[in-house]
Order: sequence, then structure tokens, then C-alpha cells
Amino acid sequence: MALSESSRTRLISWLKIVLPLAAMAILSTLFLISRSIDPLAEIPYSTVDLRDSARSERVTKPSFAGATEEGDMIAFTAESALPRDGNRLDANELAAEIDFASGGSVAVRAEAGQIDQPADTATLRGGVEITSSTGYRVETEALAIGMRQTRAETEGEIRAEGPPGTFTAGRMRLSTDPETGKVYMVFTAGVKLIYDPGSTPGPTEE
Repeated sequence: MALSESSRTRLISWLKIVLPLAAMAILSTLFLISRSIDPLAEIPYSTVDLRDSARSERVTKPSFAGATEEGDMIAFTAESALPRDGNRLDANELAAEIDFASGGSVAVRAEAGQIDQPADTATLRGGVEITSSTGYRVETEALAIGMRQTRAETEGEIRAEGPPGTFTAGRMRLSTDPETGKVYMVFTAGVKLIYDPGSTPGPTEE
């Protein structure tokens, strides 16, 4: 059925009013829906988390091994490590083992530590426990170990048990006899020993 000219004119006039109103209603609905979505809820990690992840270069279960100038074998292992300043590593659950060319060995473990290649030193800290194949068990808070030369020294007091009994000392270090090449534990700075006369000779004191 054809519309008259007057009806067509009235329809166009109504559409000019209704269509803009409908468009506004649709836009308002879309706007309300978009405002109801939390953009952060759609992202599994925050910006801070992503930055931290990008900066992290943590390595799990790293290991390092080599030989000292004296021919002793030394190895380091850790639960995890984070590089610092190029040639330095901060490590968690750091452990070291030294097998002496002259015989015997020493094992060390600690809660944390740092491996510093330029300084030729690995420093173990926190609950440091040193065990030797000769039957000594030493506890201290910090121990510095050489990586190219066979050397190790505590930063402070030690508590120890061994064949001669239980004792304390101000410091402990590993000392190599230049003639025989044998390595000894040397305890210094006020050794206090409970000595068992039936046991082997006690620790060396300077």
C-alpha cells in the first residue's frame, strides 16, 4: 500500500526523532557495560609484577667446579642464584666441597652466600656448617673460601666438635703445609677445649 505524500512526510519527521534517541540509548548501554569491566581483573599480572619478572635473572640449582692452583678440586652448588654486577652471584642454600690432592676433604653448607669471581672469594653466611673427613664438625656465621687458591677463614667465633672433644675458638682457617701439601684446620684466638686424653691429638693453635 503506497503512502500518501503527507504520511511519508510525517514518518520521516518521526524517524528523525526516534532514531537519534535509539542511537543514544545504544551508546549509553555500551558505555555502562564497558564501565562495569575492571581492566585489571582481566590482566593476570600487575605492571609491577611484570617489571620485577623482567629484571629477575634467577638461576635454579646452579653449580660451579674447578681446580685450585694447588691442585685441589673445589665445587659449589646452590638452590638458586641471582647475578649481581656481572661477575658476582647472590646464592641461596649455598654449599661447597673441597677435595684435597693430598687426601681428605671438607664440605661446607650455609643458608646463603655470594660468589665474587673478581675477588676470587666465595663467602658463605648464616648457619655455616663445616664438616671434615677427619671427623671435625664446625659451626660459625660466616666463612670466606678462595676459588683459585686453597684457603678458607671464618670471620668470627666458631663452635666445634671433633676427635679431641668439644671446643670453641675465635677463628678458624685452612692452612697448607708447603712441604707436604697437606691441609690442616688451624684454630686461633683463644681455643677452649674439653680434651679427651684417649683421643687423637687436638686442634692446632697459633
